[in-house]
Amino acid sequence: MKNLSKRIGLILTICLLCVSFTACGKKDKVEEDVYKQQLEDVKEQQKDMIKDGKDTIKDAQKGTDEDKEQDKDQGKDQGKDEDKESKGEVKQNEVFKVATLKGPTGMGMAKLMEQVENKESELKPEFMIMGSPEEIMGKVISGEVQFACVPTNLASILYNKTKGEVQLAAVNTLGVLYIVETGDTVNSIKDLKGKKIFASGQNATPEYVLNYLLEQNKIDPKQDVEVDYKLQHSELAAAVAAGDVPIALLPQPHVTTVLMKNKDARIALNLTKEWEQLESNDSKLAMGCIIVNKKFAQDNKEIVDKFLAEYKSSIEWVNANHVEASKLIEKFNILPKAKIAEVALPNCNIVYVDSDEAKTTLEGFYKVLFKYNPKSLGGKLPDENFYYKK
Repeated sequence: MKNLSKRIGLILTICLLCVSFTACGKKDKVEEDVYKQQLEDVKEQQKDMIKDGKDTIKDAQKGTDEDKEQDKDQGKDQGKDEDKESKGEVKQNEVFKVATLKGPTGMGMAKLMEQVENKESELKPEFMIMGSPEEIMGKVISGEVQFACVPTNLASILYNKTKGEVQLAAVNTLGVLYIVETGDTVNSIKDLKGKKIFASGQNATPEYVLNYLLEQNKIDPKQDVEVDYKLQHSELAAAVAAGDVPIALLPQPHVTTVLMKNKDARIALNLTKEWEQLESNDSKLAMGCIIVNKKFAQDNKEIVDKFLAEYKSSIEWVNANHVEASKLIEKFNILPKAKIAEVALPNCNIVYVDSDEAKTTLEGFYKVLFKYNPKSLGGKLPDENFYYKK
């Protein structure tokens, strides 16, 4: 009985051990299954992440491509804007330089100079007032200035010298040459025959104009009159004012200076009127003009046209307001005294003749100058491209 109990206890122990081992095996199997499931879940998550990553990369790449396309379009638009600017549309705050001579050639600019100074103009010109054509010539050739008011023959010289890099935009001054006499013996060109004339401007426009008018009135400049070119403008004006010279060829404003100082002096002949009486083809004695740099005009056409329009208005204002204009002319050192400017203005023939009309005005005048001295125009007559077209 005692041995039976031991055997039953042993059997029960063995059964319990088997159950335990089985349970452990099941537990290990469960844990293994759980592990495998977790591993599969991780793999699936990795797949999703990789897929999402690819999609994200695609989206990012798509965004980048879209940005590139947008930048490309913006670049095209910017290029178009740059092309527009290079083709002459107005560039904001474009600064350009304007050179002008003292005297009648620059007097019409006075009002515009004041408007720019007072910021009443949208344009940004910088003005340079100079005493001689030679000073302006170098600045035009170098391209330092974009506009310049110069004698009309110098405009042709510059056109030929720069191979067409400057153009005539408008005539701004007609004849300023006068025969002044302290007496009353000269009332026509023919009255000059047998006389001695003191003049300035030898080998330049004054000499060629005088010779032409004398010849057209059948007076030989070398045989029938004596012309003395020893004195310069200011020296000759002083001599006439002092009563030392009875007959002189002088330009404005020196004529006005003489008349103010010598009450016996008078204007005997207006050479502009004498010229117009001879010419039947609308040619005029065009003495001054404004020229423009050709490339600047091509790249900034609206600015050029706007500046010329404001310059024209300035000339009109100067001609209509002599007293006020004379003060500005002195202020900007175009002439030394306002009173001289006020008295001179009615006889300075300040005008605005645009390039189309100026062509007709100048052709006859240029032919006369060319006849006497081709070098006075730079060796040849200017062609069609000399005239700026709006």
